[in-house]
Amino acid sequence: MQTREITATEEVSSLYRNYVLGMLTLVYVFNFVDRQLLVILQESIKKELLLSDTQLGLLSGFTFALFYVTLGIPIARLADKTNRRNIVAASLGLWSIMTASSGLVRNFFQLLLARIGVGVGEAGGSPPAHAMISDYFPPEKRATALSTYSTGIYFGILVGYLMGGYLNQHLGWRNAFFVVGIPGVVFSLLFFALVKEPKRGATDANPTLVAESPSLREVLKRLYATKTFVYLALATGLHVFCLYGVNNWAPSFLARIHGMKNTEIGALLGPLFGIGGAIGSYAGGLLTDHFGKIDKRLYLRIPAYAIIISIPCATGALFLENTTYSLICLGLTASLQSLYLGPSIAVAHSLVPSSMRSLTSAILFFVLNLVGLGFGPLVVGMLSDWLTPTLGNESLRWAMSIVIFISFGSTTLFLIASKKLAVDLQTLR
Repeated sequence: MQTREITATEEVSSLYRNYVLGMLTLVYVFNFVDRQLLVILQESIKKELLLSDTQLGLLSGFTFALFYVTLGIPIARLADKTNRRNIVAASLGLWSIMTASSGLVRNFFQLLLARIGVGVGEAGGSPPAHAMISDYFPPEKRATALSTYSTGIYFGILVGYLMGGYLNQHLGWRNAFFVVGIPGVVFSLLFFALVKEPKRGATDANPTLVAESPSLREVLKRLYATKTFVYLALATGLHVFCLYGVNNWAPSFLARIHGMKNTEIGALLGPLFGIGGAIGSYAGGLLTDHFGKIDKRLYLRIPAYAIIISIPCATGALFLENTTYSLICLGLTASLQSLYLGPSIAVAHSLVPSSMRSLTSAILFFVLNLVGLGFGPLVVGMLSDWLTPTLGNESLRWAMSIVIFISFGSTTLFLIASKKLAVDLQTLR
């Protein structure tokens, strides 16, 4: 087994590029299986540990996100200087161990610590992976490659919901954490042994942009001066606020409003969110790489159009009383909301040299996850608790509906970012 880095003169075949992309995507699958497992198990955990919706929001959102985004930046800084393959492998091993340890908790505080551990581990997953992909794939193929990688989110949701629902029903929520966490430790060793570190800047058209890793201050200064990135970061943050506000509470919504059992929810939401989201994510890369050749602004306009269409779909999912129609609308919403990620990362990477890409991804994910993952589920949980005295069991439905309309703001910001893109790309050249 070879664990060396790829040298400056060594050519990388298309087959090997795609192999590495597949391995990184599998890592991302593990990432979201472990992250989403809590979501499908949360009603059972709530009953046993006597938790409120606000506490569930803290566990699945804010606390996890706080450590995830805070540590993401220093880890990305390290990744821009050292071996990114090693960081991804170590991160996968850590978050898998912390997922398994979640099955041992006896109270809210212990589970909170376990989720912090998962967040710390997952902080080292995506930024180094994004940078590796950008060094394996040229600019005209990056959105598709990064969108393919992003399908790991949705396949992870698929596996997490299906396994979580089944394991919760037959083995209990504690054993579900054990069964899901341990395989990730094994795969982290395989990833370390079977994947090579790419040469930095190998696929860049302008080799002069490949330089020594700059300081965090230099990267922040450049990104702040790049208006496309500023608006893009805010757009993704608001979009993910809505996305996680709806998706993380969808299992509880179906259980409370439609009376569905945990196994049913996992079996239905898994394919709807998983397959639907994967199709949307991959389509986002294909569409933007295709139409982006005609007009670079479409890299950000296509996601904006998809988000607008998703708003009535999400509203229908919450207020249609027929369970089948509600589920169909949830699936459509998942597909449309997932178009944004690959193109967004590709655009962010196109605005900086290769030596800044891990850190750029980390900063983008800092905003995206702190605003979106951190506050989306938490705000829904707090609104639900606040509305319960007057609306009873309907409180969650109305809390989720309120956050949906944040999507109008994210759409506007995506469109503004698209207008700034051509100017910023010209400046980079």
